[in-house]
Amino acid sequence: MSLKKQYLKSKQICKVTFSLSKEEVFNAQKVQVLGEFNDWDAKNAIEMKKYKNGTFKVVMDLPVHAEYQFKYLIDGEKWENDGEADKYVSNGIGAEENSVLIL
Repeated sequence: MSLKKQYLKSKQICKVTFSLSKEEVFNAQKVQVLGEFNDWDAKNAIEMKKYKNGTFKVVMDLPVHAEYQFKYLIDGEKWENDGEADKYVSNGIGAEENSVLIL
């Protein structure tokens, strides 16, 4: 798992690259990112592009000076956190947690 942040000097935006290897996603066919930046709406989930080596990746422009809870949805069934998240918070469902991105 990889989270890469690139802050833009000209705008209050950060380009965030979300990346998962094929081993991390269990050879999945489809991986999506859901979180506060899309209101956890499955209809507006951010599709990650699958590369030939099985890696999934997507780049998003997000406003800075904010925190965003998020998770990965693998093949529409399995929820995964990001191992490189800035922190984790309870999502209110038992002992489940969400990843948090701090910009």
